[in-house]
Amino acid sequence: MTEDDTLWDLEERFWTQGADSARHATAKDAVFVLPFPAGILQGDALWREKEIAQRWRSVTMTERFISFKSIIAVLAYHVAAERSDEPFYQALCTSTYLNDDGKWLRLAHQQTPLD
Repeated sequence: MTEDDTLWDLEERFWTQGADSARHATAKDAVFVLPFPAGILQGDALWREKEIAQRWRSVTMTERFISFKSIIAVLAYHVAAERSDEPFYQALCTSTYLNDDGKWLRLAHQQTPLD
């Protein structure tokens, strides 16, 4: 599996697996910028937010871009995500990862809804 594949796999699991999985792949003081009302979240506040704790049933990531600079990687993409009993959610997203001793950890995540 390439570095690109590893990062895209982590990003998809961020959307589809539980908060515990996301927490293990996220740096301790990561910063997320989510749509209102969640807003800007950091540290333990991330895991109390329902948008992080509640998983999506399916996601499709298109318009994928990835950029590496030393031990930092930035992913940018369009997401279409679905939960039961909710309309499709579409957003432009970025996630920044740090390679910490061979393990990729999410430092930041941002979503701009397209609704």
